[in-house]
Amino acid sequence: MGSGKVLLGVLAGVAVGATLGILFAPDKGSNTRKKISRKADDYSEELEEKFNEFIEGITSKFEEMKEDATQMAEESKHKVEKVIAEVTHSMDGKS
Repeated sequence: MGSGKVLLGVLAGVAVGATLGILFAPDKGSNTRKKISRKADDYSEELEEKFNEFIEGITSKFEEMKEDATQMAEESKHKVEKVIAEVTHSMDGKS
């Protein structure tokens, strides 16, 4: 299971638990609705922060992989050019 799914599951569990705790607490309906609204806003902000961190991590990994692939392509290109030069030089000597 991916860390993103685990994080989402934990946050959802916390949100459900907090909401149930507020709903079953002896308080006026208007106060309960305000508490639920504030908690929802808090969880929404926290989830957005975690999501942004997750996206930044993926973006960073993608950029690293892109740089590695570019470097490998350049190295391969130089190796091929070297082999072509060696073969050309060897063919010139046999002519």
